[in-house]
Amino acid sequence: MIFTRIAVKISIALTLLAVLTLSACKAPLPPMTDDTLVTSEVDGVKLTHRHAVHAPKTFTPVNETYRALYNASVMSGPDFGSKVVRYLENSKPFTVLGEVENHWLAVAEPDQQELIGYVPYKAGVKTDLYDATLRSDRPRPRKAKQVCVDVGGQSKACRNNDTATWILE
Repeated sequence: MIFTRIAVKISIALTLLAVLTLSACKAPLPPMTDDTLVTSEVDGVKLTHRHAVHAPKTFTPVNETYRALYNASVMSGPDFGSKVVRYLENSKPFTVLGEVENHWLAVAEPDQQELIGYVPYKAGVKTDLYDATLRSDRPRPRKAKQVCVDVGGQSKACRNNDTATWILE
């Protein structure tokens, strides 16, 4: 009977010890996926981004609204060797959070602060400069160079560029 009481007390003590040990355990963290949000601090600035997007090595804040000059690929890192994570649509606005290494821009959705990826520096322009940039980028008509040849003495023949005929002068 004494052994039974001791056995019961030992089993109760072991049960309590197991409960206390297991109660101190935390649930395991969910597995990290590409869509898991993470926070990185670069040059004193906290950046929130998906796990698939790499944190930059350097960061200079810009926080301006830009417009895309073409359908640019948004990359997971600030170089062309990274993966494409999405695309900027031509002429659509986006937020430039900052400039990073290799003169790339860290970008976010319009009026958002979550880093979605990186685009080359020339992929966009500040919104207030967009119209002027497009006007200055249009091809300008070239003045046709007149073609003339000597035909002897003081005479020469020149080609009329509009009609492609030759005129003696």
